[in-house]
Formats: sequence, C-alpha cells, structure tokens
Amino acid sequence: MKVAIVILNWNGKKLLEQFLPSVIEYSEQATIYVADNASSDDSIEFVLENFPSVKIIKNTENGGYAKGYNDALKDLNEEILCLLNNDIEVTKDWLLPILGTFEKEPNTAIIQPKILDYKQKDYFEYAGAGGGFIDKFGYPYCRGRIFNTIEKDLGQYNDIEDIFWASGACLFIRNHVFKKLNAFDENFFAHMEEIDLCWRAKNLGYNVMYVGESEVYHVGGATLNNSNPKKTYLNFRNSLYALTKNAKGNLFLLILTRLILDGVAGVKFLLEFKLKHITAIIRAHYSFYSHLSVLLKQRKSLEKRKKYYNLTSIVLNYYVYKNRLYKSL
Repeated sequence: MKVAIVILNWNGKKLLEQFLPSVIEYSEQATIYVADNASSDDSIEFVLENFPSVKIIKNTENGGYAKGYNDALKDLNEEILCLLNNDIEVTKDWLLPILGTFEKEPNTAIIQPKILDYKQKDYFEYAGAGGGFIDKFGYPYCRGRIFNTIEKDLGQYNDIEDIFWASGACLFIRNHVFKKLNAFDENFFAHMEEIDLCWRAKNLGYNVMYVGESEVYHVGGATLNNSNPKKTYLNFRNSLYALTKNAKGNLFLLILTRLILDGVAGVKFLLEFKLKHITAIIRAHYSFYSHLSVLLKQRKSLEKRKKYYNLTSIVLNYYVYKNRLYKSL
C-alpha cells in the first residue's frame, strides 16, 4: 500500500531537526512530506538542505490544522495518508501493524497507534493515548487518559480495538475516504477537528480503529499547551460545533445541558483564579451562537446520525464517582 506521511509545520525548525530523523529512518514504506503553513522561520530551507528525500508542500497561509491539512492533502495520490505532528518520535516497524490492519479490515477507514509521552515514555500522552471516545455531552476522553489523569503503560492497551476518534497527532486515513468526507471542517481551525472527521466517518458506516502494536512518542503542547486559554477556547467551541453537527436525538436539550456543564467548568476555573480561561469559555459560547445557523445547515446536509457515546457523563464519573481510570468506567 502506498503511504504518504504528511508533517504539518509552522515555525517548527527545532522540532523538525529533532524528530524528522526518526520518521525518515523508520518509514521506508512511505513517501514523507513536510507541509509548511507559511512559516516565517527557515524550516523549509533546513529540510531542503538536510533531508533531500523529504518532499515539500508550501501552503500560502497559516490556516491552522484543518485548512493546513486540507490544502496539503488535496493533490496527493497515495492510498493511505498519515497525518503526523512535527513533535512525534516514531519507532522501528511502526507502520507495519497499521498497514496490516488496513489490509485485513477493508471497512476500517481511520487508525491511530498507541501514543506515549516523549518525556515519560512509560506513560500515555494526553492527546490520544490508547484511543478516543466522547460522552453524551461531547466531552472527549481516552483509554489511558481521562481529563488530566494519565495512566502508566503496562501493556493494558496492546490490542486492536474499535474506538470513536483517533488523535490528530498521528492519524492514518484512507485517501478516498478523506475526500469522500470532504476533508476537515475548516471552521474548527485547530483542536477536535479530528473528532468531527471521525464522527462523520462513523455516520457513513466506516470503522475507526486503535492499533496498540504500533507505538509513537509525542511531546504534546509544543504548539499550544494545555494551560493556554486559546486552547480552552478552541476545545470548548469546537466541541459544541461537533455536537451540533453530528449528535443524534434532541439537540436542544443536549446543547442546553452542555452549556450548563460549561458554566460549571467556568466556576471551577474561577475557584482556581484562572480568569482568562473563564473569558475563553464565554468567547467560545459567543462564537458558537454566531455560527449556529451554519452548523444547523451542516447538520441537515450530513448523513444519518448514529449513537456515539459509551457512557452518559464522563464529568459525573470522574468528579462525582471518582472513576479516574478507563477500566473503572
């Protein structure tokens, strides 16, 4: 199977210098691309000079993750696309279990490997861990990571498992499915656009899988860390976007409940004196209201929606019932 590994980059010369060598060394089966989002540093010159086998795609603007990848992938012809963050170290033979699963599972459209923490390699990494899910109200969680509780890797997720969403930090997708889904929704800009993409794939009847035999190590937060209010804004806003577009059932009641829960999160930030994060939630809600008509039009145009959640509320399980590990849910 022909594979394109596409690394989206924006002013990430130092990250490319650190992590691109492992991708080149351990990805003999793939063609490697660096898709540059109009960087102002000398990332492109560095890659051209030091890694001549890597192909360059030059985007004309920094459209974030969603538009950046949409622009970069539109003309690629490889059967399998790997969307790889520029702060990921890959491992020997990491592609083989992924490609093997694609060959054995023709209805599987999207795959994620095991994502471990580059700084603590025996722990899972926040963004994806052992495969992603969301609860009834759209809050994401992973096998190996629920909110800020990270599990140690003890081999508990060395399996192949059906999941709901694959992390955009390292996401494999069949090229024809990516095009059939009309790519990422560029309104998301960054964060949770992969959840929306996987959701739409699920609604079309495709499978999203986790393959634990393949391992990568992710720095995480290299572009935007968890303490940044902008990330809070994007996560809260984009979660509401995805719910409105894709969720099955009584949308009004679902969104109303979610808005109330977001208010509770705001109170938590207030008690922690994180005032900028409260402002971020308010801005996220305002953006949601201003885009509501567009979201509702998208909702009407999408395929039949299916049930998407494994439990009613991850917030209730985590904060009230104190279920901090995936196996306790």
